Amino acid sequence: MTDGIAWLAEPQSIAWGGYGVVMARDLESESLARRVAATAFRGRTGTRFIGELTGHQAQDVLDGVFGSTHQEIALRHGELGEWSYVIKYGCWQAQFGATPRVDRGELHVFHLEFEEENGKPVPPTFAYCHDERLMCAFNLHLDGSWGYDGVQGEPGLASAVQDRLAAAGLPDHDLDRRTVHRTSLKVLQEQFGLSLPRRRIVEGTLPTLLLTAP
Repeated sequence: MTDGIAWLAEPQSIAWGGYGVVMARDLESESLARRVAATAFRGRTGTRFIGELTGHQAQDVLDGVFGSTHQEIALRHGELGEWSYVIKYGCWQAQFGATPRVDRGELHVFHLEFEEENGKPVPPTFAYCHDERLMCAFNLHLDGSWGYDGVQGEPGLASAVQDRLAAAGLPDHDLDRRTVHRTSLKVLQEQFGLSLPRRRIVEGTLPTLLLTAP
């Protein structure tokens, strides 16, 4: 048994404010973290290793060094089998761009984001990119008011994911959003074999990079 990714749908599953996760196959986690870091603050970021930290310690560093400004970001990273993952802390929302592409060089990269405390409210999103191509993307609330119009991406893969969603009974506008969110994550878990080690991320220590804005 693995932890999968459906646990991300729980309230404050990783940190207050939501989750920002990047996953990739066949790349060690520090390299993935540095690729992710290169896309922050329009590429004008300083990056340094600050130790093996828990999520709470990473947040304490951000709060202790930068007070309540929340203008900096920490990236914790780790590996699970052939997969590497990066977890974002701090002011990651809207601070990461598309260049240079994390998925350059034929890498398979999966992005999962949820701005849980955004009052609009913003839905959780998923995107799978490979070698600078969008393979699959949709909002996990399947909410038409936020532009959901089916799964986007490569036609064959998008259709396969859409079929899995339909088999899981989605979209169903009578379901509460958290149930839809969790079910959508289960579909992605099954389609792509995605998994994150919940206890290690939530309670354990991981190598941590501090990103500083220019």
